[in-house]
Amino acid sequence: MNEDHKPLVTRREFGRTAAAASAAALVGALSVAEWRLIERNDRLRSAMRADVTGANSLEAHAAKRGLLYGAAVDPELLDVEGVAKGHTKDAYTQLVSAQTGILVAENAMKWRALRPALDRFDFALADRMMRFAGLTGKRVRGHNLCWHEALPDWFAGAANKDNGRKLLTDHIRTVAGHFRGQLQSWDVVNEAVEPDDGRADGLRRSPWLELVGPDYIELAFRTAAETDPQAKLTNNDYGIETDKPEEAAKRAQVLALLQRLQARGVPIHAMGVQSHLLAKGQQPGAGLQSFLSEVAGMGLEVYITEMDVDTTGVAGGTRARDAAVAKVYGDYPALVLADQNVKMLLTWGLTSANSWVNSRERRMKRFPDLGWQRPLPFDDDFAPTQAFWALRAALDQVPARV
Repeated sequence: MNEDHKPLVTRREFGRTAAAASAAALVGALSVAEWRLIERNDRLRSAMRADVTGANSLEAHAAKRGLLYGAAVDPELLDVEGVAKGHTKDAYTQLVSAQTGILVAENAMKWRALRPALDRFDFALADRMMRFAGLTGKRVRGHNLCWHEALPDWFAGAANKDNGRKLLTDHIRTVAGHFRGQLQSWDVVNEAVEPDDGRADGLRRSPWLELVGPDYIELAFRTAAETDPQAKLTNNDYGIETDKPEEAAKRAQVLALLQRLQARGVPIHAMGVQSHLLAKGQQPGAGLQSFLSEVAGMGLEVYITEMDVDTTGVAGGTRARDAAVAKVYGDYPALVLADQNVKMLLTWGLTSANSWVNSRERRMKRFPDLGWQRPLPFDDDFAPTQAFWALRAALDQVPARV
């Protein structure tokens, strides 16, 4: 790990009750200067090891406010067999079990994972996560039924305008049918809007737009509703959180899409706001609040579906970056969860060790100057970061759902 200090808590230490609650409470309010004293301050070191499971977990603090907290998970990392036997020593599995009330597969329900061949589906990884959820009492979101990325290698050569409509509907019927009645919600269409593509309707020039036409979105929602009428059907998108001109423009196009779908009687129940945020730069504000109110006025729920915080451009080393991340984890949930219509918040992972923000592809190809980051509530060694304490404190302050 390319960092300027050694993590204070090891995997073996995670979950150990070692400090009083009053000591743990100090952690969330530390300044950057105070964080520099941690390695020499036994009291704060003990607070970092404080028990954050059970009633002290993110799941429990969210539930007290009538909210769901959850995270994206990698089913391959889950010790499902150990859980089934009633015990597991795997730290990742313990962390997911302790902190979440709802799960979403980071990749295991996408086309590439489920469709190794045109004529074959493979549900092994997705079913592994579903089994874990059943054993631990977690709810599950489905992600996703229609997206322009994560398509299998065979797709480009096999999909065409003659079979595109059938290919989409057959996929949704098979996948949504496989999980029928088991999911809280589905991201039916993911990232459908891209104003930079220059269309008057704001739609992204995706393979599905080219193969099926603009009504592919309506087709996907209607097919999902027919196949799994119990799941709440969600339109999910990113880059709509701040008041930057480009994000405000995209937000307006997303709202227009929702209005068009409702006008046509399309079954849609929720809007997913991904919330991949930057610690440096303009933060979400009045524009997003107005958007949330307008979505609520349409009778749609809102889910924060993929939150993490990127520290690109934040100077000052790990401690300064941790403080910047924690500030967003305090401010953003306070902003969005003030709206009673926002029913859940999921982070895109739980630990920096497994975050897509730290993927080799993202760091080495797309962002070559990007160092190792801590964008989530837990660090590489599954110890709570400043972000954990900030998020938990924010959850405690939001209005209870009625």
